[in-house]
Amino acid sequence: MTEVRAKKALGQHFLVDLNIARKICDALSGGTAEAPATVLEVGCGMGVLTQFLLQRGDLTTYGAEIDTESVDYLHDRFPAFAPRLIAGDFLKMDLRAAFPGVSALRIIGNFPYNISSQIFFKILEHRDFVPECVGMIQKEVAVRLAEPPGSKEYGILSVLLQAWYDIEYLFTVSESVFNPPPKVKSAVIRLRRNGVAQLDCDERLFVRVVKASFGQRRKMIRNSLRAAFGDFGGAEHPFFTSRAEHLSVDQFVELTNWVSEHVIKN
Repeated sequence: MTEVRAKKALGQHFLVDLNIARKICDALSGGTAEAPATVLEVGCGMGVLTQFLLQRGDLTTYGAEIDTESVDYLHDRFPAFAPRLIAGDFLKMDLRAAFPGVSALRIIGNFPYNISSQIFFKILEHRDFVPECVGMIQKEVAVRLAEPPGSKEYGILSVLLQAWYDIEYLFTVSESVFNPPPKVKSAVIRLRRNGVAQLDCDERLFVRVVKASFGQRRKMIRNSLRAAFGDFGGAEHPFFTSRAEHLSVDQFVELTNWVSEHVIKN
């Protein structure tokens, strides 16, 4: 079968540099030859990452691919891999149902720019099932996810991912190694589950507080939370005069507990 045509609607930019593909695959931890780790590649494309994943004896590799043309191509190129290639939308998958008997699922991929944030939100939803992710994404997004508090790039997804994952910015990737080349640089990041089993607060409320705090980014947190939760009845918190991008994960946990006591119950 001839090469797959990149589809703009799917955000496809196929990686063509094999050295970079190998580096991405090598960045993912595995199991052992006797007990290989299970990994799902999101968006296999024409298999540039797939070929290196399949060479690793410490991994059992699966794929999720929404593009039917790519699915046909991959079936022709890797017939032994075909039974483990899931034709469908990763964002709509029930990961635990798709991998019964699997205790942990690693994620890897050259993620389409237009859904990279949604992929990370999906990983967050399955944080007790996904211990690690290696992804190539738009450089601007990678920087944002790895930034510490105080940076103007620090945002909602930065806080939420850093609450449950350690994030490493691994390396930058030039536009020239893709077909078609994107208009911006890419970067590879690695997420590894940290030791936090449970935040010291209501986790659902934590997500609401973080999202609300960044809802009016240039406003003080007092104004942002008031817009989301209503009046506080005059109660004040020391963080109210700060902006969301200056608060750490632990400080958002503290703020969540305050909201739980002073807003939700009143």
